[in-house]
Amino acid sequence: MKICYLDAFSGISGDMTVGALLDAGAPPEGVLEALRGLDTGARYEVEKTSRRGIDASKFRVHLGDAPKKHRHLSHILKMIDAAPLGSRAKQNASAVFEKLGQAEAQVHGVPIEKVHFHEVGAADSIADIVGACVALDLLGVEELHLSAINVGSGTVETEHGLLPVPAPATARLLTGKPVYARGPQMELTTPTGAAIAATLGRSFGPLPPMRISSIGHGAGDRDFPQQANVLRALIGEKAAVAESTVVSVIEANIDDSSPQVLGYALDRLMEAGALDASLSPLQMKKNRPGVLLRVIAKPEDQEKLAQVIFAETSTLGLRIHSAERRVEERTIVEAETPWGSVRGKIAGHGLFAPEYEDCRAIAERTGTPLAQVQEAARAAYRKSK
Repeated sequence: MKICYLDAFSGISGDMTVGALLDAGAPPEGVLEALRGLDTGARYEVEKTSRRGIDASKFRVHLGDAPKKHRHLSHILKMIDAAPLGSRAKQNASAVFEKLGQAEAQVHGVPIEKVHFHEVGAADSIADIVGACVALDLLGVEELHLSAINVGSGTVETEHGLLPVPAPATARLLTGKPVYARGPQMELTTPTGAAIAATLGRSFGPLPPMRISSIGHGAGDRDFPQQANVLRALIGEKAAVAESTVVSVIEANIDDSSPQVLGYALDRLMEAGALDASLSPLQMKKNRPGVLLRVIAKPEDQEKLAQVIFAETSTLGLRIHSAERRVEERTIVEAETPWGSVRGKIAGHGLFAPEYEDCRAIAERTGTPLAQVQEAARAAYRKSK
């Protein structure tokens, strides 16, 4: 399966997306020919440039003297449907605009049919969205993945006046997605870029396992002194290798909570979404015995889990740091025991690890020793193989 990973360390916009995909190998003439079929009267250009010494492609839309039009969603969808595009590109481009329309409708408190698209209704933004979808189609990309997105900070001037960054529609589109602000105080992620990411992105986070075949950089309008203003696209085949993810490790040294309280805290942390939680004995200052509470969490869950620790234990402080977590590729299968079905994990070494909760439920229901249920599940799996 061919996948694309967009590294939005300097934000994402529609033109940066098109430029990055063209730079990564999408045929320029195929993309530009499809855009001419939109019949917007615009002229399109791709030029090589550099941002902080990084070679990149800049996608430009020239409107001439034609004024920017404010279009409704229905008008844009008709333009896309009438254009000579592949069915997949049409479907994706329409889905992006529908997602964008929903966000604008929520921001302004009006039905989606009455949304005027303002800046994103202009020919250049239509070209950005359609161009990105056509480029992905021509590259044969089946899945789009993205990094956490740098949205920028400060304010941005819009047709609605001065607004905080991320702009309201951008914030709506990226709800639930990992975002952050770093670098110059300006808008780094536009509503158009956010709509592409939110609609087509399969996942957001570290680079997925893949064999990279091509790399491209799409240039933004400005050249910043502190970072390369580019969107990086990595194209390649999905690889079946150990999954590498970034996690947050939350730790606390505790010497004045009872074992019952600490055991309850572990249960609460796992229920709240911790990937793992453990207690280890340690000798603390003044020779007091204590425990080390360690929680492994998804970065987006760290604040929620930190609050659980403060609420359920006596600690007054936490240590939080990032770490890399390697997870071997695994599949879930079922084994039929004399007492019922037991799920289990199969990893790269081929061994079957029966699910504890399934085995425990059978043991409690039948009165069979837990170890006997687990061994029966392993034997049933071996027999099925």
